[in-house]
Parts: sequence; C-alpha cells; structure tokens
Amino acid sequence: MVTLLGPRQSGKTTLARSIWEKLGGTYLDLDLRSDQARLANPESFLGSLTGLVVLDEVQRDPGLLQVLRPLADRKGRRATFLLLGSASPEIVKGASETLAGRTEFVDLSGFDLEEIGSRNLEKLWFRGGFARSFLAESDEASSSWLEGFTRTFLERDLPQLGYFTGAAVIRRLWTMIASVHGQPVNFSALGRSMGLSYKTIQQYVDILEGAFMVRVLPPWFSNTRKRLVKSPKIYVRDSGVLHNLLQIDSLYALRGHAVAGASWEGFALEQFFSIFGSRNCYFWRTHQGAELDLLAVRGGKPYGFEIKLAEAPRVTRSMRIAVEELNLEQLWVIYPGTDPFPLDATITAWPLSQMPGLPL
Repeated sequence: MVTLLGPRQSGKTTLARSIWEKLGGTYLDLDLRSDQARLANPESFLGSLTGLVVLDEVQRDPGLLQVLRPLADRKGRRATFLLLGSASPEIVKGASETLAGRTEFVDLSGFDLEEIGSRNLEKLWFRGGFARSFLAESDEASSSWLEGFTRTFLERDLPQLGYFTGAAVIRRLWTMIASVHGQPVNFSALGRSMGLSYKTIQQYVDILEGAFMVRVLPPWFSNTRKRLVKSPKIYVRDSGVLHNLLQIDSLYALRGHAVAGASWEGFALEQFFSIFGSRNCYFWRTHQGAELDLLAVRGGKPYGFEIKLAEAPRVTRSMRIAVEELNLEQLWVIYPGTDPFPLDATITAWPLSQMPGLPL
C-alpha cells in the first residue's frame, strides 16, 4: 500500500490516473456519489478486486482504513492499493495506527526546481508551484487563479474536510500568518489580534497545516549553554499563495517588498523539503541572536543552511557560532547566484538553482 498526500490541485489525481491508465485496475473517487455507492459494502467489494486499486480523496471515508487492514494482511492477496488524501492529520494518524507497517507515505507538492529547471526559478518563486498558477498566460491570470483557489479552499474544501470554521476567520488568520511568514509564531499575540484564545488559534493553525497550506518548523533543542528560542517558525507553504495573500502582484513589486527576504527563505526551504524531505529538520535560534534557518540531521550528522537573498553572501558571526555550537558537518548559504564557492573551511555558498545537486 502507498499513501499519496498533498494539497488540492497539486497533481495527485493526475499522477495516480497516469499510473492507473498504464497498469489498469480500479479507480474510485470518493468525491463521486457513484463511487461512494460502490463502496456500500466495502469489505466485499474491495476484497473482490485485483490489480491496482486507487482510492482518491480517501479522507472522505476514514473508516475504509479499518477495512484495508485485513485485506493487506490476507495471504495471496491479489490487489495493490494506492490511497490519495488532501488532509494529512486524519489520514496520517489513521493510516499510521491502522495500517502500521503496511503503507508508505509519499508527499506530493507542486512544481519544484527539479521539474521546471533553473531558467524558471524566479517565475516559480513569484507564482508558486501550483500548476495552473505557474502555467498561467500572465501574472494577472496567475493571481486571479490563486485568488479563486484561496476562496474555494476556504468556502468549499475546508467544510468537505470536516472543518466548519467561518471562511472569513480562517482567511484573516491566514493573512496574518503571511505577514509574519518566516518568524517564530506567537499564538497568544495572534489570538489577541483576532479576539480569540491561544488554544483556538493553535487549532486553526493545525487545520491549515494539516491541509498543507502552512508549514510549522519546529525549533532544535539540545544541551547547550545558551538559551534557545522554543517557539516554532511558521510559513505559508506555497510562495504564490503567500504573495496573493499579501497582494503582491508582480515580481518587480516582490523584489522591493519588505517580505522579499522571508519569502525567498520560505521558497528555498520548500525546495529543500521537496527534494530531500522534511524529516529531522528544524530551525535554531538563541536569545543572544545567533540563528540558523535550517538544521537538517542526515545519517546522524547535523548540516546547517542559511538562506540569503543576496548576490554576494558573506560569513557572519552567527554562522560561526552555529558551526561551533551545533558541531555542523557543513553549513551551506543558499543564495540566488549561479555558482557555488567556499566562504570558509566548513561554509559554502550554494545557488538555489542548483539545489537538486546539493551534496547532502
């Protein structure tokens, strides 16, 4: 069994259908009443199928996970299952508990640098990775699609996923998150701004995170002499959605906007996660001011990343402290140039356009 997770409009269905058309089998879309009716007796129906069985929008019927468990364990089983979902908390929790050891999770985001190439880097940064936004005929058409996507997500998709919080409330919070994109999140401050409790804000952020709209990057904790910032950082995951929420309508306007550096940071992080995965990834910051945008632990070894929107990045005191305090194997400074070059014995400037070739 494989569980394919990702936001709406990220291409899950397109990918699954291309596999299904090649291999054959059975395709069930739980958004369709006709396919829901076919699953009126799921044990009998699914148990009779052979070959590839695709279950699209499986979060619409989480009870199917209980049905799939004995089918996965059945000796001589004749079917292979591909599950698609758009709401990670319910699916991941349910599949992890019910299908433990029986499914592998694959995250699917929008377009990334490996797919579109370095020539389109700035276009991808401004428009984001959703195909219809990136491939739009103009920036105006891209912004129009993103606005429609945002409204549809708030007014239709969230209720379909079982979240009935008012669209206006979630949009306001989403916009406030955009304004603090790339900063440690203060749930109490957000709550005071919206007249809501700390716990309510956390619940709403969990909704947006679970639907792949925001990313909460946890802080790194270790035995250290320095006091560490313990609040997580928060990002709007898709850079196009971020710019739409902040009403930035062109790449020219983005370059001159106060959020440009934070936007570039979030964009670079998403490229990293898309290529290398987000497991064992953190940020690090001390109350004395030293910080690291990303700490990735790979093979038990810590690697650091600083992300700079500068054509000629330089080594900073903060970088040296991070290398020493965290005992980093290597620190890469991700920047918008074209060529890698050494900055120090353990610090290297690395162009974002070459992120897929990072020697990690």
